[in-house]
Amino acid sequence: MMKVIFSKLAKLELEDATAFYELEYSGLGRRFREEVRKAVKRIIEYPEGWSIDRGNIRKCLLHKFPYKILYSIEMDHIFIVAIAHQHRKPEYWVEHLRFD
Repeated sequence: MMKVIFSKLAKLELEDATAFYELEYSGLGRRFREEVRKAVKRIIEYPEGWSIDRGNIRKCLLHKFPYKILYSIEMDHIFIVAIAHQHRKPEYWVEHLRFD
């Protein structure tokens, strides 16, 4: 099975969104994390199954939340660039790429 590495930005976004959803409704943060986990599992199984967003970065949309997972396929792992809200400024994450 392919290894998955999260960028610092993606880890922060996952924590922030989980906390936000948990404040909105008890248990919703846990459901958000589970949805991310399922999407990452799908990415591992079918890394080329999602469309290219920019350059070599692909996007996988979550089913139950307005988020997308932006990732690249590396030689020996999947690199999660961002876990982005779909209605945020498009491509805001590009400026963070050089910091990871």
